[in-house]
Amino acid sequence: MATSAEKRTHFLNKIRRAKGSDRAEMSFIDHLEALRWHIIRALLVWLVAAIAIFVRIDWIFDNIIYAPANNNFITYGFLCRLSHWLHIGDSLCMPAVNIPLQGNTISGPFMSALSISMIGGIVIAFPYLIWELWRFIKPALSPKELKYSRGSIFWVSFCFFCGAAFGYYLLAPFTFNFLANFTLGTVGAYKYMPTLDDYIDSLNNIILGCGIAFELPILAYVLAKIGFISASFLKKYRKYAFVIILILAAIITPSPDWTSQVIVAIPLLLLYEISIVLVKRVDKKAEQNEKEWS
Repeated sequence: MATSAEKRTHFLNKIRRAKGSDRAEMSFIDHLEALRWHIIRALLVWLVAAIAIFVRIDWIFDNIIYAPANNNFITYGFLCRLSHWLHIGDSLCMPAVNIPLQGNTISGPFMSALSISMIGGIVIAFPYLIWELWRFIKPALSPKELKYSRGSIFWVSFCFFCGAAFGYYLLAPFTFNFLANFTLGTVGAYKYMPTLDDYIDSLNNIILGCGIAFELPILAYVLAKIGFISASFLKKYRKYAFVIILILAAIITPSPDWTSQVIVAIPLLLLYEISIVLVKRVDKKAEQNEKEWS
């Protein structure tokens, strides 16, 4: 019986970079060397994207980072027009937002600029980072697995950008609007002046959190392909999944506002249902393959 070390060596030997039918098996050190170069290339692309953002940091902060906290942000006008179009008055019109940011450290603006550049670099370079990961694991896949994984980079990136856009254009305005208009006490003892790094951290968490959460269908598809889950399994534990999604929505949203949490929970619930449909298709395909082999 093969030990775990032998299994690992067998798996790593499947990962080859040489082409042709007479490819020689790579040693464990060769695999580490290949992985090192994948990581180096990914870091270089991420660094270039971060530097490009840092060079234009003032414009990016004014027009992208701080935009959800401005009264003229596109989401506020869109929701208000939608409310009037639906003939429900000003139900969707959010009150004016005024979030003056302050800093309490000398290095605050510079460190915030670095944070914006690094997180923004990850968002911009995300497709390339996934591509480098794909290049590393691709030689270990069989022709059948390669066939099923066509377009995976596109769909992974697409889901991530959809989640990031959802967090930026919808969740962030609701969150900042709620927090900016929430008051404590009636005598004016508390003055609301959040710090710069607190605002940026909140925005980063919303964007990255939603981007990762929207990968749910991709994760379900992969787990179904390796036989870890099935459509019946997802249906059976649907009610428990809904509870987990609600908890996840509460974690993603930095505000205790139930409206923001519902805004996050609804698309995640829809993504869970989409995952069931995708996994069901995988199950049907597996059943057809079993019939052909039997």
